[in-house]
Amino acid sequence: MDVYIFKRKHLLWQYVLGIFAVIVGVLALIRDIKGVVPLFIGGYLLVENGIAINFDNKTYRSFRSIFGITVGPWKTLPNIEYISVFKTTEVTTVWARTASTNVSSAVIQVNLFYDTNKKIEAYITKDTNTAFDRAKSIASKLNIDILDATTTDSKWL
Repeated sequence: MDVYIFKRKHLLWQYVLGIFAVIVGVLALIRDIKGVVPLFIGGYLLVENGIAINFDNKTYRSFRSIFGITVGPWKTLPNIEYISVFKTTEVTTVWARTASTNVSSAVIQVNLFYDTNKKIEAYITKDTNTAFDRAKSIASKLNIDILDATTTDSKWL
């Protein structure tokens, strides 16, 4: 079975805080029902989002995964027209008590485009070469072209 899977990575602090909250929640549940609150917060922090594409069955799914349990319905893969690799900015909001700030970082996205302007987000990274490797791998399996939009002058590969 030829399946491509991409899980969006969490930041280290999300893993640490999530595991800590789950442990506190489980221990608190022994004494009181209020332990459900940190348990749910920890679960929320540990949930991973991603996408899976089954090239044999021509299906895909956006999924959520926690502790190895993955859920999300499989859908028929639409007629993908091309793959776009482009630079964008990812913004993360960081909260500290009553103040918040937005932290932005440059990332490279690999998207599968269909029906002219609809897209499936297939990969995100900070490394351009890794993004193109993933795009080439997917493009060869779907027999489609790649649009390099990492510079102001887009070009077909």
